[in-house]
Amino acid sequence: MRPAAPDGYTIGFGAISTNALNPHIYKNVPFDPRKDFTAVSLLGNSTIVLEVGAQLQVKDVAGLIAYPRKNPGTTYATAGGSPSMNLAGVLFAQMSQTELTHVAYKGSAPAITDLIGGHVPVMFDNLPASLPHIQSGELRALAVAGSQRSPSLPDVPTIAESGLAGYSVEPWFGVCGPAGVPAPIVQKLDQAFVEALALPEVKDKLQAAGFTPRGSSPKELDTLTRAEYERLGKVARAANMSSE
Repeated sequence: MRPAAPDGYTIGFGAISTNALNPHIYKNVPFDPRKDFTAVSLLGNSTIVLEVGAQLQVKDVAGLIAYPRKNPGTTYATAGGSPSMNLAGVLFAQMSQTELTHVAYKGSAPAITDLIGGHVPVMFDNLPASLPHIQSGELRALAVAGSQRSPSLPDVPTIAESGLAGYSVEPWFGVCGPAGVPAPIVQKLDQAFVEALALPEVKDKLQAAGFTPRGSSPKELDTLTRAEYERLGKVARAANMSSE
């Protein structure tokens, strides 16, 4: 397959999974995100929530760390096909020095059903899918995985605030082009995305879907991609994460 011409007419979307994690866990990724793309702009990020069923007698992150130490191999659910949510669980286990077992479901809905029913004790999930169940009291949000609290759950701390200093898994999304797009074209594209993300109607729709819009300079996206590539590679290798 020949790469697209670097003329600014072909652009694509990159994310924490495709551009930072997947190259470390899939055997045959046909690109190197550090050199095969031209960074244009961040689009924003979503929120992962760490939650338990309301019937589980765990009230906070400290309690959750204690739980698998008494129950080695404690399972945590994720919506299958989301490496970033599995990554959140892997990093949590590494940093808390606990033994957790991943259970990948076919989407958030069946995992949430089992979490509410007590068939699995813990879940890392995209916030929009779980938020109604948190608000109803069926699920208990212990923390969010990102570097900042979510506006949707302002009273729920981050995992880092809750005792695991330095913890952060924050799914991010951005726009990139093929390698070699000329700087003037990149700047023009970046300006267009940053301006669009600032429009109230765009921001409102994205926030309603659980997405926090945030534009950036091309350099900021490139720096983020490279830093996350290195950081998440270390996490994946330490946990022997792999996927086919």
